[in-house]
Amino acid sequence: MIGAHSPRRAPIVAHIERHIGPIKQVFGAASAGGDDSPIEVLHVAATPERPVHTLITSGMSDRPMAVPQGTDSPRYLELMMTLPRQWQLDAHAPRDAKWYWPIGQLLQIATIPGQSGAWLGWGHTIPNGDPPQPLAPGTKLCAAILVPSLLVPTAFYELALADRSIAFYSVVPLYREELALKEREGMKALFEKLLDRDIRDLVDPKRRNVATKRFGLF
Repeated sequence: MIGAHSPRRAPIVAHIERHIGPIKQVFGAASAGGDDSPIEVLHVAATPERPVHTLITSGMSDRPMAVPQGTDSPRYLELMMTLPRQWQLDAHAPRDAKWYWPIGQLLQIATIPGQSGAWLGWGHTIPNGDPPQPLAPGTKLCAAILVPSLLVPTAFYELALADRSIAFYSVVPLYREELALKEREGMKALFEKLLDRDIRDLVDPKRRNVATKRFGLF
């Protein structure tokens, strides 16, 4: 079942299993637009050696994004999210919004280039609606930013193939205030605040907000 939609996806599966771990199951799928096969979300389960779940898209890179000329950004991209080991990702997850939303967010973002012609790259932010709405019940996270993951080996960042090079970016959920901070002061300012507060790309629906008065940013 894994990678069955396209032989172009077999190297992605091999790359994931080489650097992160064996794929346990596949979630999805969502239409990428055009004639491409649907995008899937591959799940590497938590283990004692790597006590987090990892979700990685497969199929977003079936075709290149329309990256502007002169822009030093990858044309082929896949996305990922890292979840704590207690996250429920069994067969019931797609029916429970409390657990399913990271899968849904990955699929929603991964379909943007194919459906709209827009391109995505490092530091791009994607709000959940306009105005941004919470990603799930029980959280005020309502947007996302694309950055390199701090929770995978650096060798996983890029998959170099004969006909293309695929980058893997992490989807990090954001609060509305953090989204506003990035729009006002730029990606560097937001990224520094996240790192200063030790916020990595491990999803926590109730993590602290780095752009509130509590941290003296305003």
